[in-house]
Amino acid sequence: MAAYKEPSFQERTALARQTRAKALKQLAERPAVDEAVVAQRQAARIAREAAEAEKRAARKAAILQAKADKLAAAAAAAAAAAVPAPPEKPALSEAERKAARDERYAARKQRKR
Repeated sequence: MAAYKEPSFQERTALARQTRAKALKQLAERPAVDEAVVAQRQAARIAREAAEAEKRAARKAAILQAKADKLAAAAAAAAAAAVPAPPEKPALSEAERKAARDERYAARKQRKR
């Protein structure tokens, strides 16, 4: 059985030249691009992109509307549950504060007994 023979540099360049020539021949033999088909594909692509953009905009608007509704519901719930502020108490003097503190202390002592 014969051993494998490594191709020489000339053989490799000739093979590359032949392959390149074959590829160029195939490229030249390809039929020309039909302008109507290209225009139709481009119109379809533009229509598809416009539909996707419209869909994205609608989805974004729906998300924003949902957020606004949620904030409005939270505000309404907060307004409904809002506890009115207690009426203003007049400022107590030092003696009155001491008396109130002593009452609380006495009540706490009473509970512990």
